[in-house]
Amino acid sequence: MLKKNNMDVFPIIVPFCNKLKSINFYLVRYQDSLILIDAGMDTEDCWHSLQEILKENHYTLTDISAILLTHHHTDHIGLVNRIVSANPIPVYAHPRAIPILQRDSEYIKMREEFFRNLYRRMGCGKFGDRQVIDLHNPILLTEDKKIECEIQVAQDLLFDFDILDIPGHAPDQIAFYNRKCKWLFSGDLLIAHMDINAFIEPYLDGVRTNSLIQQKHSLEKCISLNVEFIFSGHGDILQNPVNILKERIIGLDEKAKIYLNIIKSGISTGNDIARLRFNERYEKQFFNIMSEIIGYLDYLEIQGEINKEMENGIWQYY
Repeated sequence: MLKKNNMDVFPIIVPFCNKLKSINFYLVRYQDSLILIDAGMDTEDCWHSLQEILKENHYTLTDISAILLTHHHTDHIGLVNRIVSANPIPVYAHPRAIPILQRDSEYIKMREEFFRNLYRRMGCGKFGDRQVIDLHNPILLTEDKKIECEIQVAQDLLFDFDILDIPGHAPDQIAFYNRKCKWLFSGDLLIAHMDINAFIEPYLDGVRTNSLIQQKHSLEKCISLNVEFIFSGHGDILQNPVNILKERIIGLDEKAKIYLNIIKSGISTGNDIARLRFNERYEKQFFNIMSEIIGYLDYLEIQGEINKEMENGIWQYY
């Protein structure tokens, strides 16, 4: 437990068998309220861990006052339906997250067409088409993951938190910041042991996010806050994280130079850049890899380092 001023935090850290290391979500006691920030995965491990932390601190499920969601990914919303079915409490999220969480049919249709067109323009051909059809990406918007309850818009001073837009990893990602404690609950903005994927996604109107530039701006925003603790969605809780935030920004610019040199060598399409850089990983981790490639291409283009031209329906970068 971490305690400061009128706020206590009970971390729920659930070991996970892939590179994320753990699934983290947090019970926060503020005055007379008990808040859950994120809701883990829909697994028995996450469910039992939540129950254990509640019991250890003399609470039950019915003592939770509200759920605050940092973004729509399934490893952050997994227990919402289970909790709310037993304890009908309010759930808060960014307004962009709401139609995604509720699996709005128009959004799902638009998103599929968005990725089909995007992958074709990147030169991914029939393999890219299959990825759209088969939904081979880590953000599966399947009906069984739909949030069944009403979702409210998170607004400033909700339980004394400032609501900060920190897009990049997801267009709807927000952080919950308590100024008095200098504590930041940041979802997947920063993970101590690994770089974060800034996933390419469409906004609700179908426009593509500039995810990598957003990620950089979000990191810079957090540096300006001079926070004492970042409560991350995976791995370690970070104390005095300014240095690691700066390292991530430097690393972003260093990787941009790698992609710039690939383009200077004459490799001109997103697909060819991805296959050259990632080899056999390309097909196994297609969504993650194409998000990285497209993010850096957008980043370099906006900086004026590269240009592009459309040839036969495919963007050629130079």
